Amino acid sequence: MPKPTKGARLGGSPAHERLILANLATDLFRHGKIRTTVAKAKRVRPLAERLITKAKKGDIHNRRQVLTVVKDKGVVHHLFTDIAVTFAERPGGYTRITKVGARKGDNAPMAVIELVTEPLNPVRVSRTEAPAAAAAPAPAAEAEAETEAPAASETDASDEAATTEATTAEAADAGSDEAAADEAKKDEA
Repeated sequence: MPKPTKGARLGGSPAHERLILANLATDLFRHGKIRTTVAKAKRVRPLAERLITKAKKGDIHNRRQVLTVVKDKGVVHHLFTDIAVTFAERPGGYTRITKVGARKGDNAPMAVIELVTEPLNPVRVSRTEAPAAAAAPAPAAEAEAETEAPAASETDASDEAATTEATTAEAADAGSDEAAADEAKKDEA
C-alpha cells in the first residue's frame, strides 16, 4: 500500500485512505475501467500498476501480497490468470487516466482510469516521417543484413536467384500477353 501523504487525505484517516484505494483497485481489476475523481485516479494508479507487476511474477508469495490489498479472491484470480497474461510483454504503463470533465453536483474534476488493452507498439513514427520511413527501410534493412552476416548461406543465395528469375519470368509473360492482345486487336481491325 502507498504510504499515506501528509496533510489532506482521500478519507479521514490513513486506514480509510488505504481502504478507499484498495476498493478502487479491486473495482478497476473487476471492471477494466472506473470513473472517479482525478485525485483518486492519480493515487490509485501506482498501486494498481504495482499489483499488476506482482501478478506478472505469478508466484505464491506475490499472490499473497496482492491478497493483502485486494480481498476478493475471484478478482485476484482474474488478475493473475487474465490481466497478467495480457500485460506479459508490456514493461509498464498498464493504466491510462483520461479526464472527462466536472461532476455535476460539486464540480469536482472527474477522470476515467482504465487498463490499457492495445498491444504494445515499441516504435512510434510521427505522421510527417511516415512516408519517408515507409520508403527508406527496405534498402537500409538489406544493407544492415549484409553487413551483419557477410557470409550468407548458399540456400539464401539460391532462394534470391529463384525469386529474381520468377519475377523476370512473370514480367516476360505479362509482356508477351500484352503483345498478343495488341496483335489480336490489329488483326480484327
